[in-house]
Amino acid sequence: MRWMRTLLANGTTAQAALLVALFAAGLALGLTVQTAEAAENSRVYVPKPPKGKGDKCMEDTKFMRANHMNLLKHQRDETMHNGIRTKKHSLKECVACHTVPGNDGQAVSYEDPKNFCRQCHDYAAVKLDCFECHASKPPKGQAKIHPNAKNAYRVSGGLPQ
Repeated sequence: MRWMRTLLANGTTAQAALLVALFAAGLALGLTVQTAEAAENSRVYVPKPPKGKGDKCMEDTKFMRANHMNLLKHQRDETMHNGIRTKKHSLKECVACHTVPGNDGQAVSYEDPKNFCRQCHDYAAVKLDCFECHASKPPKGQAKIHPNAKNAYRVSGGLPQ
């Protein structure tokens, strides 16, 4: 760090700023760049949620990982504010397709750490509030249904949460 102080004292401000920026960028790049193979062999836990039950997801996996929350919010707004209910991007579709069986063979709820949504949300320390109102698993016997549902199972009466 002494060389930075010397440069700041002797060089121009633009040169110093450029050098500091390059140093910071190099440091950040060196700390964050990691190949997929290195991540695979790492001792650091990375969640690997199971694939859904259908042939393919509504969108590409990479797209869904980055944008699922926006799609669900948009679907919520279309349903709640405009009364438009569609199958594509609905929470019920996601819940029906991405069920994870427990030891008893039944779908696990959000309370179980094996839950599809919870695996990544716990890892990223992101609070999920969907299941405060909606069921996190389909009703018994419907866990293996292919997504033909309209909207998320509402938690009411005896529906599982």
